[in-house]
Amino acid sequence: MARRSKCLIVDDHPFVRRGIRDLLLDEGTYSTITEVGNAAEAISAVCRERWDLLILDLALPDKHGLEVLKEVKLLRPKLPVLMLSLYPEREFALRALKAGASGYLTKDQAPSELLVALKEVKAGRRYMTGSLANQLVSYLDRGQPAVPHELLSDRELEILRLLGQGKTVSGIANEIALSVKTVSTYRTRVLNKLEFRTTAELVHYAIEHHLTV
Repeated sequence: MARRSKCLIVDDHPFVRRGIRDLLLDEGTYSTITEVGNAAEAISAVCRERWDLLILDLALPDKHGLEVLKEVKLLRPKLPVLMLSLYPEREFALRALKAGASGYLTKDQAPSELLVALKEVKAGRRYMTGSLANQLVSYLDRGQPAVPHELLSDRELEILRLLGQGKTVSGIANEIALSVKTVSTYRTRVLNKLEFRTTAELVHYAIEHHLTV
C-alpha cells in the first residue's frame, strides 16, 4: 500500500482552507492535512514537521507569500510548494517560479485543475497552465520584461507593493526592519527603473497592476 502524504495548507481565509481540505480528503491520498492562516504559523509548521506538499497563498496578513516561499525553501529546499493567488499569472507567477515554487495556480481555476496541479507538484514536477507556459516562452524569447516592474528586484518590488498600500517610507522601514534611508534609496531606484517622478505615480502603478496584495 502506497504511503499517504502530509499536506500543509496556508491561507488566511478559513473557507478557502476548508474547501481545499475537503477536496484533498475526497481524493484520499493524504494522511495528514493541516491548516494555518498566516506566515508565522506556516514557518513554525515547516520547522516543526516534515511535509510532502505545501499549498501557499500569495497574500497573507503578516508577510507576502513570496517572502514566505523564500524562507521555506531555505528551511526545506526539496519541499514542493504550490502557490495560490487571486491575481493573474502575469503579475507574480514567473517571480514565484524563480523563487522556487513548483507551480502557480489562480483561485478561479476548477477544483479538478487543483488536483492535477497537486499531483504534478507532489511528484517532483513543475506545474504550469498553458497560458503560463506561453508567458514563460515569450519571456525567454524576448529576453526582456513584458511589464516594467519585472525589472525590479524582489526587495524593490516589496517597496513598491507597500507604497501602493499607502504606507509611508518610515512606516515601511519599521515594518521590514530597514532604516528610513535604505527604504528611501529603494524608492528612488524604483522611481528610476519605472521612469516615474513621484510616489503618487508609484501608488497608481501598483494599484493598476494588482501589486498591493
